[in-house]
Amino acid sequence: MNSPASALAKPPGSFAPLRQPVFAVLWAATVLGNIGSFMRDVASSWLVTDLSASPAAVALVQTAATLPIFLLAIPAGVLSDILDRRRFLIFVQLVLAAVSGTLLVLSHTGALTVEYLIALTFVGGIGAALMGPTWQSIVPELVPRAELKSAVALNSLGINIARSIGPAAGGLLLASFGAALTYGVDVLSYVFVIAALLWWRRPAAADSGLSENFLGAFRAGLRYTRASRELHVVLLRAAVFFLYASAVWALLPLVARQMLGGSAGFYGLLLGAVGAGAILGAVLLPRLRARLDADGLVLLASLIAAAVMGSLVLAPPQWLAVGLLLLLGVGWIIALTTLNGVAQSILPNWVRGRGLAVYLTVFNGAMAAGSLGWGLVAQQIGVPMTLLAGALGLALVAIGFHRVRLPAGEADLQPSNHWPEPLVAESVAHDRGPVMVQVEYRIRKEDRAAFVQAMQRLSMERRRDGAYAWGITEDAAEPERVMEWFLVESWAEHLRQHRRVSHADADVQAEAFRFHLGPERPVVHHFLALEARSAAAGDEAALT
Repeated sequence: MNSPASALAKPPGSFAPLRQPVFAVLWAATVLGNIGSFMRDVASSWLVTDLSASPAAVALVQTAATLPIFLLAIPAGVLSDILDRRRFLIFVQLVLAAVSGTLLVLSHTGALTVEYLIALTFVGGIGAALMGPTWQSIVPELVPRAELKSAVALNSLGINIARSIGPAAGGLLLASFGAALTYGVDVLSYVFVIAALLWWRRPAAADSGLSENFLGAFRAGLRYTRASRELHVVLLRAAVFFLYASAVWALLPLVARQMLGGSAGFYGLLLGAVGAGAILGAVLLPRLRARLDADGLVLLASLIAAAVMGSLVLAPPQWLAVGLLLLLGVGWIIALTTLNGVAQSILPNWVRGRGLAVYLTVFNGAMAAGSLGWGLVAQQIGVPMTLLAGALGLALVAIGFHRVRLPAGEADLQPSNHWPEPLVAESVAHDRGPVMVQVEYRIRKEDRAAFVQAMQRLSMERRRDGAYAWGITEDAAEPERVMEWFLVESWAEHLRQHRRVSHADADVQAEAFRFHLGPERPVVHHFLALEARSAAAGDEAALT
């Protein structure tokens, strides 16, 4: 029998977030909206094969859908942190509804061309780029912290439910009633999403006085990305996987039509099988995690995807192709969930939206470049040989990059708030800067090498949390006196730096501080840039 304490510690169920009314309504609306989006994508991907037989033209539609996310994901992540997220999402939904409405009119009147289709797909990709980081950012606002992981898992489940229903329904509607009606159903889906967002009464955010502007937040996100070695590993592994795995997505319409002799309905069925496989993979994933670490899961997913691509080269019967795409969905969700989960686990809350936006940039950039590249290759050597090249390449790079280990993501990234407030003689304007922070240590000569190694690790924390320059020096007259310094662009950014330091960062700092001699903590100094105009005014006052 469980004790009361163990009962309280029991994690919430997988569907617990659906008991939160706002989350449940927005989750259901999102599922409907994604179903409509998948229906639109199926119609566009199939129509381009009617308008042009060129593999490059087919691949360009995929590129047009993913390239904007590559270009705009980071600005979108910044906007999600500085704008009212509810109003921003409503605006994006209106843009996407206008795109589908335009496609409806053009297809109904027979005026749709490859150029129009690619251009409107590109605008739709812009909407998707703006929407993605914002949807992820609002989840913590909708559920208690204890239910956050379950809410993220439900969002992934919702996407895969839409992926299993939308393509199949879109293919059936396209084959039975034409493209105009398919696009019309997508427009209707946005009505439900906008209504749900209007119904949600989002509380106004409190003004802490340290809110970031767009350019400052953008620079902070880029600084963090440059300084985070763990994030670099995740981005590298994601780029390699998606660059090669994109071959099957770019060429799937041609595989369905030319190699397998299928119709629009069959193409939708293939995409639906991927979605169903993703749901199956999500169910199997907890058991796989008990046996494999993140690196093993990515290797498994890569080999599954490579095996499916290689099997499609043989132009199997349609029923077997559906089974292969089901297996592809299993591999795809394993890779997607594992890489995204590792990225989430190594990002602190203050930069999570921007860090995930960088991840989305790499993901969609690899998909866009891969789609375009594989389309051009297929135009030269044919679809079957291109699929075979992609399968072999994916298997080889998966085995080769398996040695580049993904981070464990077990560090405590909650703010430690252990930095004392800086001492100031008078109030400092938030926009004043740059700021030089100096930390004075006393280090024995025999500890110097170990101390410098510890400080190199600490320097990465300083840069991630806001410093744009860092260094360490010694006193020529007194070598035991060592000075660490770093520069921050403004006083407000340094105050934000105080709030960003995590418990894991505190542990790194403590490792360096243990070499410091004396009972007192290292002395910290804050220096503010002195403007020439202010200095001249001070001299004039002294003379009078």
